[in-house]
Amino acid sequence: MSKGENKLIRRRLANSYLSTVISISLVLLLVGIASLLLVNARSVSDYFKENMQVSILLKQEVEDDQAAALKAVIDSMRFIKTTETVSREQGIREMSDMLGEDFLSVFSSAPVPISIMATLNAEYMSPDSLEVVSREVSAFPEVDEVVWQQNLVNALNSNLGKISLVIGVFILLLLFISYVLINNTVRLNVFSRRFTIHTMQLVGATRSFIRAPFMVQACFQGLISAFVAIIMLVAILFFLRSEFAQLFEVFELSSLLVVVGIVVVTGLVICLFSTYFVVNRLVRLSKDELYA
Repeated sequence: MSKGENKLIRRRLANSYLSTVISISLVLLLVGIASLLLVNARSVSDYFKENMQVSILLKQEVEDDQAAALKAVIDSMRFIKTTETVSREQGIREMSDMLGEDFLSVFSSAPVPISIMATLNAEYMSPDSLEVVSREVSAFPEVDEVVWQQNLVNALNSNLGKISLVIGVFILLLLFISYVLINNTVRLNVFSRRFTIHTMQLVGATRSFIRAPFMVQACFQGLISAFVAIIMLVAILFFLRSEFAQLFEVFELSSLLVVVGIVVVTGLVICLFSTYFVVNRLVRLSKDELYA
């Protein structure tokens, strides 16, 4: 074989290796994005729940100092995340914005009481838990009524359950597609070297000896592809952080380490398994089947 032919073969092998790495990297990028959604599903759910507010309306005779003392007590309750006092004057301004500046003319005294707007810990944003919260808060003599948007709470819990189911199905489907694509990519790469495998058999090489270099190459392919996919994923996250900073109130950057682990393990496992089974199948082929 001439020097030019050797150079051509090496170039084809390099191109094949590069195309395989790129294909696997793109698939692993999708796996990484899906994994990021999966590990942050609870955070997304909690974010929406903890941005819904419960209104604690105080009695008309309650003054600012009493409201401040009550707020301090409510802040210490196990189900409270944050609270904010809405003064009588602030309440009047908000009512004026909604109903018009002359809405007070029909009342002999200001009808707007002091209120406390509370956000609850996510685990308490369900109808049953809200009933418990309402009962405990209403026990304070300064509290007139505890109000929340029951229909919105019910709709939120119902829709989050459906969204979680859809994301779960999507991730399972994506993992299956990822396996098929990576398996086919590895299969084509290994199959292109079937004559090398046959030559090794002719000189008496065992299956494990034939399989070893392919498994090592598969390991490197998986690691390199995972590394490229992680770089692309981090670049996308930095872009999103600069353009949509609010997203990072939902997504926890600490979960990125879990996603990195998932991407690396997925790349290694699928590449190694695919290579193992493809090489075993090629070793069993006869000479006539190699040319089929």
